Amino acid sequence: MSECVFCQIISKQAPANIVYEDEQVVAFLSNRPVNEGHTLVVPKKHHENIYEIPEEKAAYLFKIAKRVAVAVRDAVSAEGIRIVQNNGWAAGQVIFHLHVHVIPMKPHEGFAHGKAYRDFSSPRLQEELETDAQKIRKQLNSPSL
Repeated sequence: MSECVFCQIISKQAPANIVYEDEQVVAFLSNRPVNEGHTLVVPKKHHENIYEIPEEKAAYLFKIAKRVAVAVRDAVSAEGIRIVQNNGWAAGQVIFHLHVHVIPMKPHEGFAHGKAYRDFSSPRLQEELETDAQKIRKQLNSPSL
C-alpha cells in the first residue's frame, strides 16, 4: 500500500504529529483539522474500511480512540468530542485506510448537521500542530489514563 498516505505515515515515510503509537495502532493530528486537537486513530495494518477489519482489531481500535478522546478533551478544554468514522466515498471517506476522527468541540463552534464537516477544515501550521500534539501526549502520559 505504498500509495496510501496513512501507510506512509505508519512506516515513517511521511511526516505526522504522532500522539500515540503501539504495535497495532497509531494516532496523529489531522493536518486539516476541523478544530484544534483533531486527531486520527488508525490501525497499522491496512484495512480500507470497517467492513474489512476483524472485530477484535476494531474493538482495540475503538478502545484506543476512547483513550485518545479523553486526552484530546482535556488537552484542549473541549466540552464535547465527536467520534466520526466514514466508510466509502458516499459516506465521506476520502482516505481509504480505516481511521477514526476524534474531533473536539466547544459550544461556540456549533455543528451543522446538514453539511460535511470536512468542508470547513483548513490547514494548520506545523508549529501549531506540534504544540497541540505536545498537549495531547502530556494527557495520554498522565497517570489518570
